[in-house]
This record gives sequence, C-alpha cells and structure tokens, in this order.
Amino acid sequence: MSTRILDGTAIAAEIKAELKSQVEALGYTPGLTVILIGEDPASAIYVRNKVKACEELGIRSVELRPEPTITTEELLAMIGELNEDDSVDGILVQLPLPKHVDTKKVLDAVAPEKDVDGFHPVNVGRLSTGQDCLTPCTPTGVIEILKRSGIATEGAEAVVIGRSDIVGKPVAMMLTAANATVTICHGRTKNLAEHTRRADILVVAIGKAGFVTADMVKPGAVLIDVGINRVSDAAEVNRFFGDDAKRMETFAKRGSVVMGDIAPQAFSVSSAYTPVPGGVGALTIAMLMHNTVKAAKLRRAAK
Repeated sequence: MSTRILDGTAIAAEIKAELKSQVEALGYTPGLTVILIGEDPASAIYVRNKVKACEELGIRSVELRPEPTITTEELLAMIGELNEDDSVDGILVQLPLPKHVDTKKVLDAVAPEKDVDGFHPVNVGRLSTGQDCLTPCTPTGVIEILKRSGIATEGAEAVVIGRSDIVGKPVAMMLTAANATVTICHGRTKNLAEHTRRADILVVAIGKAGFVTADMVKPGAVLIDVGINRVSDAAEVNRFFGDDAKRMETFAKRGSVVMGDIAPQAFSVSSAYTPVPGGVGALTIAMLMHNTVKAAKLRRAAK
C-alpha cells in the first residue's frame, strides 16, 4: 500500500495565496489586534509569526503588550475598547494569561464577530447548529487538509481522540457537518483500540507522544495528527525514531525531537497522514488569517 503525506505547509501556502488575492480585492484593510502578556517564549514566537503572516497578506496587525500585573478588570476594559474600534476586525488574546487573570471572563468578553479564535460561546453555539460563524483555527485547518487533499468525509467513519473545547469537540462537529459518522474518544474510553480500528479517518489530539500505535490503526485509514510533543528521553526517541537517521541526528544536536500523538510506525499502515512538524500545525496561522478576513467581510456585510 502506498502512503501519502498530507503536506500542511503546502496547503497553508495555497490558502495564504488565495487570501492575499482576496485582501487586495476588498477595497479596505482588515485589522487584527493581538494581546500578548508576559514573556512565554513559545507565545512570543507564535505571535511574531502571526504578525509576519499579516504583513505578507496585507492585513494590518497591532500587537498590544500590557504589563504582566494587569488585572482582569483592566484587561476587560481594553477588550471593550477594541470591540468598539471599527478599525479592528479581529481580536486575539494569546494564551496562557497570568494566573491571576480570569481567562474565561476575558475570552468571553471578546465580541463574537471579532472572535478570530472561534472560542466564544456564541460562535460555539452557531457551529453546533450549522450556522455560519468564526470557527477554531486548528479544527478548521483539519477540515481544509481533508478537503484540499481530496479525502471524502461523506459516509466515512471518523474517530476523534480528544475532547478539548479547542480541538476535539469542534472538529467532531465539523466532521459531522461534513456527513461523517463521528465517535469521540478520550483518555477514559474503554477498549479504545476497538474504536480506532474502525476509523476511516482518525484524528488524534490528546497531547501524548506516540499514543496511537500501529496496531490501533485500520489498514488504509487517514491519520490526522494534531499533537505537538517535544521528546527528550533517549530511550523514547530511539523507540520511535531508531531507524530514522535524520531524526536521530536532530536529537543528537538538540537533545530533543518534536513528534505528534501518533507513533511513526503507524504511518505505514495508513493510506495518508499528516506529519509533525509540517502537518496540521502549519495550517493554524493560515486559518487565523482566514478568520480575520472572514470577520472583516461579515462585519461589513452586517452594516
């Protein structure tokens, strides 16, 4: 059986090229404001990449860096001002927030029409009832990979491992809307492999390196790996990548490797899979840009 790699980087580039053309044709400049608090290195890199993507596509980006001592009330006031600012189409609050800040209150304060992360309860409700809305970036990226790779969802049996509000639940709703028959599994699911071995499409977002092994995969299944895990234990790296000279060389240089929630040995059983890195993760920023442009269009259409 030949196995196809679903190249998220190439698909993301395709989406960005389409968005660039859309932005040029709008007649106005969509605006995205990102709020970043603290010095978390991963968050800083992520925000920097978002700003870079905005520049490439012609989207105006503003980065706000409040002091780490900002209170929940002060942050709510800041978001309230952005909600009223007509030049701002999208608002993104970079997580995690400081422990003293009420994250739920802050995320719920973002106007649903500017909620480019798709986390607001109004957008979640609209998604669940099949209404047009802003949807979470990573799950939307999963659907785009399937669609643009020509993988049929209608009538397919899809299994999602993970039930988070950010990935598991929304991707299950999106797959259901795409006429797949969906089962949601999680860490407490009994006889998990019995479910996964039925899956034509297996989406894994549980946050555990190599959690899904080859014996859990139906031959010919499509594997969508949402996990991003850094593995630094030598024995674990050797177990997963002992026959992969390039990965072992990376481990020798850096002391760790990045991998997903699916063991690489499972890929040979599949008909297609998303690599880590270079798979689903590559779509997240592209879909944020998509949501920003969509938010701009929806807001103006509503006026």
